[in-house]
Amino acid sequence: MTFNKLMAPVAAVVASLAVVGAAQADSAAAKAAVDAAKAQGIVGEQSDGFLGFVNSGAASAEVRAAVSEINAGRRQLYSQAAAQNGVSPAAAGASAFRTVVQAKLKPGEYYQNAGGAWVKK
Repeated sequence: MTFNKLMAPVAAVVASLAVVGAAQADSAAAKAAVDAAKAQGIVGEQSDGFLGFVNSGAASAEVRAAVSEINAGRRQLYSQAAAQNGVSPAAAGASAFRTVVQAKLKPGEYYQNAGGAWVKK
């Protein structure tokens, strides 16, 4: 079985959980803080499916807390998807990045490529 065929169910589960879970795991304030930080180039999407700091020196305590809260919710979602699909949480997170998160990036936001470099969309 190819990697893409194996990861398709993971992506589907993560996508469905993300819609339901995002409302529960991410408070509106955390999402707003992260969205603003993304627009300013402070926070970006890592290739492992988690948020990371493009410019950590510019991140306020509020933004750091918001990133931590959202990443905790994502960690839970990836663990659930992994358990349902017999893969590791890391594989579920990477799959979510490739199939869900990357597609939602807005122009001007940053993401981490496979080599670990930050790239502006």
